[in-house]
Amino acid sequence: QQEIVRAALTEFSEHGFNAASLNRIIDAAGISKGSMYYYFDGKEDLYGHVVRVELGRLFEASGPFPVPSARDAASFWATLTEYSGRIMGALMASPALAALARGWLAASASPALQQVQREMESAVLPWFERVLTAGQRARAVRKDIPTSLAIAIVFGMGQAMDTWLLTQELDAKSLRKYGPI
Repeated sequence: QQEIVRAALTEFSEHGFNAASLNRIIDAAGISKGSMYYYFDGKEDLYGHVVRVELGRLFEASGPFPVPSARDAASFWATLTEYSGRIMGALMASPALAALARGWLAASASPALQQVQREMESAVLPWFERVLTAGQRARAVRKDIPTSLAIAIVFGMGQAMDTWLLTQELDAKSLRKYGPI
């Protein structure tokens, strides 16, 4: 299975989801088609698995998601800015992962991959709730709107920022120029 995932990461990062070929992945992994379908139901299932595995590695390498403990807004945002900088640095250090992430945006039109996206969002939802609560305590986040609306706003902004960032070829100097948004 690890050989399939390695071959798939290369294929998806070089060709994107739509142009990727299962036959090239099978050849590169040195397996039979039957072996491929033993582990994965098809291209969407394989792609979703590769995205989960590789993003998991990215977050593991970047360290734990911090929940800011600051009591003031500036320190709260500084903690989140530092963590997002670590994530972006890890993406820049792995061109294959950055390409996979860029491809994720285009591929997420597929219903099967939308399900994977919802699962991934559900996995990070408790962290977002804790961060929003910490932000409210630090007076960095509004308290007068429902938490569910605040999370929807954060996810919407995050998606817009991801879309923009992943379509750019940014280096570390460029990222520092933009600073926190």
